[in-house]
Amino acid sequence: MAAYVIADITVLNSELYEDYRRQVPAVIEKYGGRYLVRGGASEMLEGEWQPNRLIVLEFPDMDALQRWYRSDDYQVLLRIRQSAARSNIIAVVGV
Repeated sequence: MAAYVIADITVLNSELYEDYRRQVPAVIEKYGGRYLVRGGASEMLEGEWQPNRLIVLEFPDMDALQRWYRSDDYQVLLRIRQSAARSNIIAVVGV
């Protein structure tokens, strides 16, 4: 069953975040993931959530998602992102 990463990113250092943004697609793809949403325009329909840069990734299953997130490949990039941005990220299994 597909699994998804949903991330709300607030970029604090755009130059450093750009370095992350350039490198991360290849690592996501290597672990079977793909972008469904990558920072496009959003519109508030209900509630109070005001996402900044919204990202949605799809992986074949939660195991693939966890392999990506915990991989040495991504850990290098994770440190860059965490230095460049504040993030709220969840992983969820689809239906």
